[in-house]
Amino acid sequence: MLRTRVITAVLLLAVFLPSLFFLPQVGWAVFVAVIAGIGAWEWGGFMQVGRYFRVGLGVTLSAICLALLGFFPQWFGALDHPFAPFGSIVLHASAALFWLLLVPFWLHCKWRLTGFLGVMVGLLVLLPAWAALVQLRTLGPWQLLTILALVWVADSAAYFFGSHFGRHKLAVTISPGKTWEGALGAAVTVLVYGLVMRQVFGLDDSPLWLWLLGLPVMTALSIVGDLFESLLKRQAGLKDSSNILPGHGGVLDRIDSQTSTLPLLMAALILL
Repeated sequence: MLRTRVITAVLLLAVFLPSLFFLPQVGWAVFVAVIAGIGAWEWGGFMQVGRYFRVGLGVTLSAICLALLGFFPQWFGALDHPFAPFGSIVLHASAALFWLLLVPFWLHCKWRLTGFLGVMVGLLVLLPAWAALVQLRTLGPWQLLTILALVWVADSAAYFFGSHFGRHKLAVTISPGKTWEGALGAAVTVLVYGLVMRQVFGLDDSPLWLWLLGLPVMTALSIVGDLFESLLKRQAGLKDSSNILPGHGGVLDRIDSQTSTLPLLMAALILL
């Protein structure tokens, strides 16, 4: 199992890193649109719909992504247009409000994905995440990689502190392994990581209070995103979102926390 995980991880990096660093902006947008389409196909598994409907969800979402890219290239700094993302604020603000205000109630009430509502929620989860991944790349590949690593740092720290010091369960009926101690450890580690990156990229002229407030919120949202997908998998009777990535599950298993954090970050960048 470990060997399979390592091989898959190496292959993923061999595809992801060259795409991130060397594709033109349009090529990067198309690459991420394909990933979003696979995520939509997996979302259909959460909804427990037929395979043709699942394929339709994937194709439709990818087509919507490419349509946005074609009609509003300035939002993504593509096709030789200067980067002007303000028009996409509705997309990201809607997603941010969904994750901040609605999903905590969803986790408490354990609502289920059904019909049209399930499709719309999937669109709200995946489309802003695609847009943010494309837009944040205009900051630079290293900057985007650093942003993505924030979630990886949070996951690793939560696992370490939870496994060594965890005593109090965070959401025992959804994800029994998560603890409050792990979440607190993740928040502190991400705060340190973020402040170090603030110095590395010369962002120390930005308000310190914004970092001290924003980094714990991002950590909390990364945990919420993870819990949300865990709930949907449990309700659908699934261990993983799919088996497309041997040893790692599916695309949504890898980007669940990114879908909750990236739109909020993009909305903050646009507004601030």
